Amino acid sequence: MMGFAIFFGAAVFEIAGCYLVWQALRTGQLWLWAPALVALALFAWILTLTGTASAGRAFAIYGGIYILASLIFMGSVEGVRLDHWDMLGAGLALAGAAVIYFAPRGA
Repeated sequence: MMGFAIFFGAAVFEIAGCYLVWQALRTGQLWLWAPALVALALFAWILTLTGTASAGRAFAIYGGIYILASLIFMGSVEGVRLDHWDMLGAGLALAGAAVIYFAPRGA
């Protein structure tokens, strides 16, 4: 369960950082770059705490969590209603991430 929390925490910071960059460029509020860069640096640091032996595997597992977190953001912050295709896509992505995360691997 701790692994999920780490991946989800990374997603929160990545989405926040990317959204702040998006806002800075769309609204001309250049001061948003500072907190965006801090959030993105925290995202990268948190992702190193996952405990996986391979960065690529951590990124692959994270991808599923990121899709779920993005849809949560879209629904809660942006107010966009999720449809069944969003839910199906998130389910498929999480299933793929779970296969990678829980796969029995030798030490």
